[in-house]
Amino acid sequence: MDPTPYIAGVGIGIISWFAFLLSDRPLGCSTAYARTSGMIEAAIRGDAARERPYYRKFAPQIDWEWMLVLGVVIGAFVTAVVTGEFALIWVPSRFAAAFGPDIPFRLVVAIIGGVLMGIGSRWAGGCTSGHGISGTLQLAISSWVAVIIFFVSGIVCAFLIYGVGP
Repeated sequence: MDPTPYIAGVGIGIISWFAFLLSDRPLGCSTAYARTSGMIEAAIRGDAARERPYYRKFAPQIDWEWMLVLGVVIGAFVTAVVTGEFALIWVPSRFAAAFGPDIPFRLVVAIIGGVLMGIGSRWAGGCTSGHGISGTLQLAISSWVAVIIFFVSGIVCAFLIYGVGP
């Protein structure tokens, strides 16, 4: 049994406590992606981007949530290297078995999925980690409903896409 997911779960729980204790804010990362898009738009359009109502509320800047995302990426990389599981895989084997080994198609699917996740997280007022970790930790009914829908949707999609099921 690989203890890594359990160690990560305990770590996320402890980080959640510290986030509330030190900043009185829930743990989440979808706003970091919205801020990044604002930084990209500000680099192209200048201050006109910062005047958008959304970016007045969520300033396009590097903040603690942005650093959290960076930490997740670095932590995942270090864990993969330390456990000897690091590998560059452009098309996962399960995806290739279902849809073929075409790298451009895989990238298009990943980009479309990422965009839809981003839109959904902004629409829902938080991402899966924000609702699933912080929201449920606060016993927010909306987050519990969201998490149940995440899991049910994921299971249904796995059945439909990969033909897995009873």
